[in-house]
Amino acid sequence: MKIAVIGAGGFVGSRLVKKLRTTDNEIAAHDRSTGVDLLTGEGCRQALASADAVVNTIDAPSFDESAAPFFRTTTQTLLRAAEEAGIRHVVLLSIVGIDQVPDVDYYQAKLEQEGLIEAGPIPYTIVRATQFMDFVEPIMSWTTSGDTVRLPTTRLQPVAVEDVVDTLADAATAPPRNGIVNVAGPDVFPLDDLGRLTLQVHPDGRDVIVDENAGLFGQIPKDAITAPPGAHIGATSYEQWLQHHD
Repeated sequence: MKIAVIGAGGFVGSRLVKKLRTTDNEIAAHDRSTGVDLLTGEGCRQALASADAVVNTIDAPSFDESAAPFFRTTTQTLLRAAEEAGIRHVVLLSIVGIDQVPDVDYYQAKLEQEGLIEAGPIPYTIVRATQFMDFVEPIMSWTTSGDTVRLPTTRLQPVAVEDVVDTLADAATAPPRNGIVNVAGPDVFPLDDLGRLTLQVHPDGRDVIVDENAGLFGQIPKDAITAPPGAHIGATSYEQWLQHHD
């Protein structure tokens, strides 16, 4: 089986390529560095030639309203090229709970992307993941002022990227689900407690206070982006992950 990974140089894509190359499948790794540009269509047909499945892991360059046209264009381009190449399975990386968050532009853009995949001509699997553990510190930095981190009590269920990669690899090497697979970490935390736990293990002089309107996550209903019933639950807890990441 030949699997093409689009976004192969990215945070998830690079790890997925490494994982898939431990299997008996042929892996084609593509991004702009290999001449593949989903915005212009350059190199897409050649990248997907003779592939059986394609995994789309690319991300928009920003979280604002510009994400919608980015995902719209790149997804339509990929679907056209995949149909021309005879691809039999499209796998998309997405986000848990985006259908529950109408006020966040980026999440609505991802939801539109999912809709294009679902309505497209090719069988598909959508893998929705909760927030990556690696992103907790950046989330905290968005709302840091001096020695204070302002965080809402929105509940998160952070997942290790390795657990997401395993789920993507399983999806890519299995028949299409024509549906959604959810993957999440084992524990749910209010975001403010997640911040305190992070600073307890890696203290840097900052303190966390509750601000229900702080940052992007202040716009998200309390449990909207935690895993629904039936989700795959990763093996790595956030506490375990913190011990091995500075």
